[in-house]
Amino acid sequence: MSAPDRGRLRAAWTLVLLSTLCAELTFTAVAVPFTWLLLPLLMVMYGAGVLVVREAVVRTGAGWPGLVLLGVAYELAEDGLGLQALTSPRMYGAADWGWRALGANWTYWESQIGVHVVFSVLVPVMLTGLLFPAHRDRPFLRTGGLIGVGVLAVVGVLGLRLVISATQDPGYITPWGWTAGFVVAIAVLAFVALRRRPVRDAAAVGSAPKPVVVAVAAGVATIVFLGLLMPPGLGPDAVFGDAVPLQIPLVVAALVGIGSGRLVLRWRAAPEWSDGHRIWLAGGILVGHTAFMMPAGPVAVLTGAITIALEVTALVLLHRHIVRRESTAGARRSA
Repeated sequence: MSAPDRGRLRAAWTLVLLSTLCAELTFTAVAVPFTWLLLPLLMVMYGAGVLVVREAVVRTGAGWPGLVLLGVAYELAEDGLGLQALTSPRMYGAADWGWRALGANWTYWESQIGVHVVFSVLVPVMLTGLLFPAHRDRPFLRTGGLIGVGVLAVVGVLGLRLVISATQDPGYITPWGWTAGFVVAIAVLAFVALRRRPVRDAAAVGSAPKPVVVAVAAGVATIVFLGLLMPPGLGPDAVFGDAVPLQIPLVVAALVGIGSGRLVLRWRAAPEWSDGHRIWLAGGILVGHTAFMMPAGPVAVLTGAITIALEVTALVLLHRHIVRRESTAGARRSA
């Protein structure tokens, strides 16, 4: 195997695992440990889909905007076509979380756009790039492998429809108008995302804050975004009950999400922005994601605390690994 190829398959498998861990097993499994039993299906659904998204973006040079747009398309495929949760009046009780209109669960929809774009796509892709820097801008798969993974991604969506949706919401079928709308939206998002164009970074703010500040800010923003849209412990009632019009939390959550994203783009343009900042940006997001589920009950408190400890330990080890790697590379250059 040539030097450029070495490690590409390990990188691909790492992304498959991280996408599942970051999106689901650091969140739902905190309150419902049974989720671990669904790991094979989740890895097909999350891993194959996110791997296809990442490969398409790298091959076309679409950059982070492509990841975001394809992340939204991925969310529509998973929640709209697979789980059918975007329109179902019964699935997960999501219709009771907030605003439902025109046959769609808009509050749930916005929450899942944030969850899948950030936790399923952006964070796992960033962490995989930190672990395998030589492959950060290179395809992990050859054409045949990409086709095979694409087929698995479709199987994953079908698995959600036939295994989870059929058992959690038996008999429900998304209206054909919404199904057609999801398919068209996925196609449009993919077309726009993969148009090759240069990506200009935001202007620097002068300097980026210390990694610990980035971590705290990311964690707080994550908890606030989720807390505006999803009831604590994923309970049955809207977050604010009848006290606040149901559309207002959607608008505020969108402002939090977009504002946080713009701030990160400005920070990453600063000269001192480093891999350490990226690690603790991911750390804050993941810890906030897990902490949000801990009010679900005593089991969630215990499993959440263990999960957060494991997350922080893994990120500390990753940080040390990167420092050693950079030190070794610097010594070789000076030799």
